Amino acid sequence: MDSSFPLVLSRAGSGPLHLQLAEQFRAAIRDGRLQAGHRLPSTRDLAKELSVSRSVAQAAYDQLHAEGWIAGRTGSGTYVADVVPLQPVLRTPARSPEPAGPPLLTLRPGIPYISPVADAGWKRAWREVSTQAPASGYDHPAGLPELRAALAGHVGRVRGIACGPENLLITDGTSHGLRLLLSVTRQPGDRIAIEDPGFATAVSAARQHELKVVDIGVDEDGLRVSDLREDLSAVYVTPSHQYPLGGRLPVARRNELIRWARRTGATLIEDDYDSEFRYDVAPLPALAQLDLDRVVHLGTLSKVLSPALRLGWLVASPDVVDRLAAYREEVGDWPGWPMQAAFLAMLRDGYLDQVIRRSKRLYSERRNRTCAALAPYGQIVGQDAGLHITLLLPGTDDRALSAEARAAGVVVAPLSDYQRSVPGPPGLVIGYATPPDDVAFHQALDVLCEVLSRR
Repeated sequence: MDSSFPLVLSRAGSGPLHLQLAEQFRAAIRDGRLQAGHRLPSTRDLAKELSVSRSVAQAAYDQLHAEGWIAGRTGSGTYVADVVPLQPVLRTPARSPEPAGPPLLTLRPGIPYISPVADAGWKRAWREVSTQAPASGYDHPAGLPELRAALAGHVGRVRGIACGPENLLITDGTSHGLRLLLSVTRQPGDRIAIEDPGFATAVSAARQHELKVVDIGVDEDGLRVSDLREDLSAVYVTPSHQYPLGGRLPVARRNELIRWARRTGATLIEDDYDSEFRYDVAPLPALAQLDLDRVVHLGTLSKVLSPALRLGWLVASPDVVDRLAAYREEVGDWPGWPMQAAFLAMLRDGYLDQVIRRSKRLYSERRNRTCAALAPYGQIVGQDAGLHITLLLPGTDDRALSAEARAAGVVVAPLSDYQRSVPGPPGLVIGYATPPDDVAFHQALDVLCEVLSRR
């Protein structure tokens, strides 16, 4: 190891040794002591120099590789990746800042890990876009034809939906796709069933379109299909990973739900928000694979790359897609060309698959640590998939507990915020993907455990 870059590990605290080691490498890359292409020592040599086990060095390298800081070259060793550190954006303070307190760490659900560096795949996609001239006229209101064709292949491969570009419409994300669908296919006064507890934005969208929301309870297997009524015109469901309790709709219930929709003529709106991240088995096939005449499938990049991209897709029958495209052409509401073109490049060169594989390794490890840390305090559900777990805490005022955690410096969501009229236990919905590095992640977990220990 280059003597100009000393490494010091402490067994007396400061977190696990491999996390200390990983953070020291990150710091050296950020401040320029390690440059892109710099060859790192082998795990064997590094372990010998630091007098630690080889597994410590390997775990640190695995973490850095998952986050995109380093890369391996077959037969050539491990190198610092071609990364560009992002500079913080300075913002003008609010006129009336809140009183000073501990810095907030966030364990909010539904937000992915965002690397602090722009990696090679991301830069390649945008370089490709920069070499193209935009079209002389308006894009197709359903989305770029090439992107729709590529995306049809993607959802067919990873979600099992047999579809073509005529079944695809590019959206600004799940919420945008839902609002667009409700605008075109529903009438004020229509009754729509939504899981309870469930996605609050879906409830808000339905009420904004003057629909009557019917709350349907869930259990460990997801939506209770037997509770659906015959007078419903639509059902909003998260079958692959119920939000926020985490149940997955088994085959028998999926078939029951499809039969019910065929009998009643209702539309099933499938929110596929974080189906890519499953830790026990392969991702479950989408509900839409069973019947695209009855199911509208909503997908998004928000949980894979970033919510800031505001890009997603809708899969439906050609008739529904045509109606939505005609409406969008009238109102001029569809995603811009640059982001669509960049997404197309990401699909073509396999970057999206690469990010999913890398993120899944990181999330799986954080999921395991979150469950191990929180298991003594309550019942954990929803841990088999996604970006969060839910900690059930019967007899607890979860909103007060969430406020106490925030006062101590960590943000978590109370389960009560997702509940409406169906009785259920209180709890906390805890995301493990959001913290920007393992140091912040462990700090947030430690603070939350301290708050829970005082219950």
